[in-house]
Amino acid sequence: MKHKDVIGVIDFGGQYAHLIASRIRRLGAYSEILSNEEPLEAYQKMSGLILSGGPESVYEAGSPQIQSKVLDLPIPILGICYGHQLMMKVLGGEVKKAGTAEYGHASLDISHNGKSLLLEGFKGGETVWMSHADEVVSLPSGFVPMASSTDCKFAVVENAASRKFAIQFHPEVTHTEKGNELLKNFIRICGVSNTWDLKQFLELKGIELKKTVPSDKKIFLLVSGGVDSTVSYLLLTQALGKERVKGVLIDTGFMRKDEVAHLEKNLAPHGIHLHVHDSSQLFYESLKGKTDPEEKRKIVGNLFLKAQENCAKELNLNSEEWLLGQGTIYPDTIESGGTKHSHTIKTHHNRVEAIQKLMEKGLVVEPIKDLYKDEVRELGNFLGLPEEWTQRHPFPGPGLVVRMICQEKKIDPSVEKELQQFVGQKSGISAKLLPVASVGVKGDQRSYAFCAVLSGKKSWEEWNRISTEITNRISAVNRVVVLVGPKEVSAQDLEISFQKLDLDKANSDLLREADFVVENILQKTGLTANIWQMPIVLLPLGKTPNGRSIVLRPVNSQEAMTASFYPMEEKILREITDSLLSISKIEYVFYDITNKPPGTIEWE
Repeated sequence: MKHKDVIGVIDFGGQYAHLIASRIRRLGAYSEILSNEEPLEAYQKMSGLILSGGPESVYEAGSPQIQSKVLDLPIPILGICYGHQLMMKVLGGEVKKAGTAEYGHASLDISHNGKSLLLEGFKGGETVWMSHADEVVSLPSGFVPMASSTDCKFAVVENAASRKFAIQFHPEVTHTEKGNELLKNFIRICGVSNTWDLKQFLELKGIELKKTVPSDKKIFLLVSGGVDSTVSYLLLTQALGKERVKGVLIDTGFMRKDEVAHLEKNLAPHGIHLHVHDSSQLFYESLKGKTDPEEKRKIVGNLFLKAQENCAKELNLNSEEWLLGQGTIYPDTIESGGTKHSHTIKTHHNRVEAIQKLMEKGLVVEPIKDLYKDEVRELGNFLGLPEEWTQRHPFPGPGLVVRMICQEKKIDPSVEKELQQFVGQKSGISAKLLPVASVGVKGDQRSYAFCAVLSGKKSWEEWNRISTEITNRISAVNRVVVLVGPKEVSAQDLEISFQKLDLDKANSDLLREADFVVENILQKTGLTANIWQMPIVLLPLGKTPNGRSIVLRPVNSQEAMTASFYPMEEKILREITDSLLSISKIEYVFYDITNKPPGTIEWE
């Protein structure tokens, strides 16, 4: 279905291009993703354009660019982050590497007395979310600075006469205060307010599925029990009929404790009857001795296809009649480098090479691949799922595989020195690097960097500031945790070393038990409803042979593209920590105080 009122989002490879498009749709206007190399006519048809962020520097050779003719079009244009810098550069301004990079929260200072079309409703002091290492240092003719932050002189600029606007921060993420108001202002400037809603998407997706899935084909849908695959199942059965959709749960051996039985029991009332295929031995054998995060994810993705093939044979299904269905959502695609200029943050199990090849042949159906978690939850409600199901904590497709850290990262003395110099400027805390790394995202690029452990008596607000300072100033650190148990040990005095960890049943059972203990306490205290997701991570770190450590990673988020750590009540945290330390082999407990960016929600 074609729309006459469309805001185009030009993708320069940033993590947030589709999130911007999603936000625009949810605010009542239809949006489409465009590349930066479309013919001019494609941009001319838009009611407005948004230039998204990107992982490159606009002044580097080979970085994504845009024709100056596009910026001359008589339609409203908004540049965000990389798009802001690119607009300024193309129109005659200057961009350089920033003196101080900004990742995370910043405060917006209104710096112009004139009325701002884009900042209508802003008073100054609003929190915004930054993620940049470059900055605009001079403006093109006609542009006026409207707002700044401590480390960014031109946080908001505009040329009211030509309806061109540019901002350094990300209004599309939930951590930017009044971000929706800013985007609503832009939608109003484009003249397309209240022309789209999610119910229309549901109706159009049903029509699309009926047209694109051949009538002689059926869908073999991998169901994990999470909201994404559950909503995909209901959406497919509504559009195609239950007889054409087969829900299959692959038991990988890396599920949570009692998860399979729980899913079979609780999905049935919603008309979802699963066939469970036990592939645990296949997964254990194939992952034996594997440690690299990317390799692990790719192996898991390929194993799902192998398990699907084995399951199809077990059920005597004719492979020629079946297409593969997946509950893929957009963060899976964009973090896997799924757009032209994007950097791979991590390869998701549903985006490995074998699945990409099936997609090229038209053999994969992904009904919610352009949506984000909050949209999927709302769709689930439209489809009749109760809120206790649509609000379930997300669980990664590869399961506990990505929550078991197996790879050692040797401590770099220069990074350790840099960390100690930083700590020396703070009172009452000590710090140390851990000999492991985790995946993160800085300035839309993948980082695989050190984790710093801290200890001391600070409020969550103070820890948040310290964590942000560390990851902003020390490029080789993308994650910060606090040592919460044993409470008598300080970070500096930690006796800890790397211990080999295999992706086997024994270690999976250990993590399963730790996860089960934490989940029970969350349920008992009612915290499950307050925390968006809480991965429990097993680290190969201890003071004795085969000693292990646990990381608690509670976060708040809506769309998974950004997140902030959850400030847990001390009494509940103490109960969780003491319970974990009572489990054999678990010697230390850490609390992850890293926001996203720079640290991804999962460690791998």
